[in-house]
Amino acid sequence: MLALAQAALLQTGVPALAEHRIANIFRPLATPADSEYKLALFVLSITGAIFVIVGGLLLYAMIRFRRKPGDDARQEPPQVYGSNQIEVAWTVIPILIVFILLGVTVRMIGAIQDAQPGPSALRATIVGHQWWWEIHYPDLGITTANEFHVPVADASGHATFMKLESMDVIHSFWVPQLSGKTDLIPNRDNALWFDPREPGVYLGNCAEYCGQQHANMLLRVIVHREGDFEKWAAAQSKPAEDDPAVSQGKAMFESLSCVSCHTVRGTSAKGDVGPDLTHLMSRETIGSGVLPNTPKNLRDWVKDPQAIKPGCLMPSMRLNGQELDQVVAYLESLK
Repeated sequence: MLALAQAALLQTGVPALAEHRIANIFRPLATPADSEYKLALFVLSITGAIFVIVGGLLLYAMIRFRRKPGDDARQEPPQVYGSNQIEVAWTVIPILIVFILLGVTVRMIGAIQDAQPGPSALRATIVGHQWWWEIHYPDLGITTANEFHVPVADASGHATFMKLESMDVIHSFWVPQLSGKTDLIPNRDNALWFDPREPGVYLGNCAEYCGQQHANMLLRVIVHREGDFEKWAAAQSKPAEDDPAVSQGKAMFESLSCVSCHTVRGTSAKGDVGPDLTHLMSRETIGSGVLPNTPKNLRDWVKDPQAIKPGCLMPSMRLNGQELDQVVAYLESLK
C-alpha cells in the first residue's frame, strides 16, 4: 500500500517522501504524545482491572446464589447479610484509586505545561482560519500555510514551541503522534510544544467542529532531518521568483482582487485574508490538504474553488481560458 501511494504521488508530480506515514495514535513519536499515551494505558489498566474484579464477583454471585428447586418450600430463619469491613473497603479503595489517577494526571499535565523553551527551540505561531492553517516563524521572518515544517529533536532536546490563535471560531490543533488536542480560541492565546523524534510527514487535522469544511481543514507537520530544516528556511525566506517568461501571468494576477487576499513577497500582493503564496509550489497540497499540488489541480482550484471546497472564502474569479492559463502559469513559478 505504501509503495502504491508513493507511485501515485510521483505520477501527480508531488515528491514522495520515504517517511510518509499515516497518523497512528498508538505510536507516539514526541514527548507530549508519549506521556499522554502512557497515562492512557495506566488508566485503562486500572479501570480494566476494576471491571474484571467487579464483573467476576457479580458472575460468582449469580452462579453461587442462584435460585434452586425447593428454595421456596424451605423454612429457614431470616439471615442478616453484610460486613462492615467490606463496606469500608469498597468505599475507601475507590476513593484512593481516584486520588491516584488524579495525582498522576495532574503531574503529567504539569510536566507538559511547565516545559520551557531552550535557547535552540524553534518558535512558531499557528493561526486557525475557516478552513486553513496560517503558520508564522517570527524569528525567521517566514509565513506559510497548511504545512508546518520543523526540525527533528536533537540530542539536547531541541523542541518546537507554538502559540495558537484563531481568527474566527474555535479550532483545535491535533497531530496524534506528536501531541494531544489544544484549542485555538478567538481573543485567547494557547500554547503547545512537541519534540519529534523521527523525520517524516505527520498527519493532523482540526479536531473541533468549525463549520461546513471542518473535515477538510487538514494539516501536515513535516519534520526535517538535521540540517535540512535550515535549507528549507533559507529557501522560504527569499522573495518570490521573478520569471520573465510568466510576466503576463504576473500582470494578470496583480490586476485581479487576488492581491487583496494573498501575499506574494516582492510584488504588490500584500493581502492577509488568504494563504501566503510566495512559495506556493513548494507545498505538497493545496486547499489545506484537499488536493495534491499538481498543475491540473491548481488550475481546477483557481477556476472554481467552490466546486472543490464549498463554502471556502475564495470566490471563483470567472476567468476565461487564456486568463486562467496565464494566472496558473504564474502561480506555478512560485517555487
